[in-house]
Amino acid sequence: MNRNIILAVIAAVLALVAPFFVYPVLLMVILCFVIFASSFNLLLGYAGLLCFGHAMFFGTSAYITGHILKTTSISVEVSILAGMVFSAGLGLVVGLLAIRRQGIQFAMITLAISQFVYFLLLQAPFTGGENGMQGIPRNNLFGLFEVKDSFTFYYVILGFTVLAILAFHRIVHSPFGELLRAIRDNEPRVESLGFDTVHFKLIAFVLSAALAGLAGSMKATVFQFATLTDASWNISGEVILMTLLGGLGTFTGPMFGAAIIIVMNDLLAGLGEWALIAQGVVLLVVVIFFRRGFVGELASLRQRLRAADTAEPPVPVSSRLAEGKS
Repeated sequence: MNRNIILAVIAAVLALVAPFFVYPVLLMVILCFVIFASSFNLLLGYAGLLCFGHAMFFGTSAYITGHILKTTSISVEVSILAGMVFSAGLGLVVGLLAIRRQGIQFAMITLAISQFVYFLLLQAPFTGGENGMQGIPRNNLFGLFEVKDSFTFYYVILGFTVLAILAFHRIVHSPFGELLRAIRDNEPRVESLGFDTVHFKLIAFVLSAALAGLAGSMKATVFQFATLTDASWNISGEVILMTLLGGLGTFTGPMFGAAIIIVMNDLLAGLGEWALIAQGVVLLVVVIFFRRGFVGELASLRQRLRAADTAEPPVPVSSRLAEGKS
């Protein structure tokens, strides 16, 4: 059996039994940030676009989903998808404004727009301002099944996560994903071949915003509240750390990076500001010693070992001299 299939089966079994051994809310938060980190990885790791304001999609969708659940009887899965669609629309608007810029200009434009969105969320009457949006209900799944219990709701979040990861896999392993990597590596060459690189980068930006919105909507239903922190620079910086820690441009790297950071934050929650210092130390170590991230370094090590195994052993000098004499 294919090794990837075996690993997928093992991961599926572990995911199904995990809430019996680990607090379900912690698991759901990890799953939310797995999607969020993957969305940022699509943008930076595959398209080469550094967005300093990615949290605006995450936080805005959380408020939209929360508002829908609080004011209507729409089912929880439709509300989550509505937040995702709204973030995709926001991504389209932001992308149209910023996508023609590159490098630090693009990063600064997205940061400025994210601060503007943060201010709008602060002033909007339905968000609760600095107090946040409290008491977001979990309406019945499909209008039929009650999911108020966190143990039950974990499997709903798991289902959304699996679908998102499959979609992400399909995107990056398609001809579109190959074109994004080509644009990242050499955009002028891709343009010379007749491709409209701005168009493809805009599509990638919208897809990334949609995935980030899905993560934010899920998080709002997990905690049943949404705050301005979800749309703040802190979250944008945290998702950058997750992606670099796991391995930029690798499929599973940011997922592992998200899990590591969330678990670390949970373990260090009682230390206050020291948790931020620990994150800074981790980022410093990764930048200096693990430039490819943990998953990237492991993949590089495996390739080197495989190359060493397949390489022909060197011929001893005595054998070469004997051949020359004969």
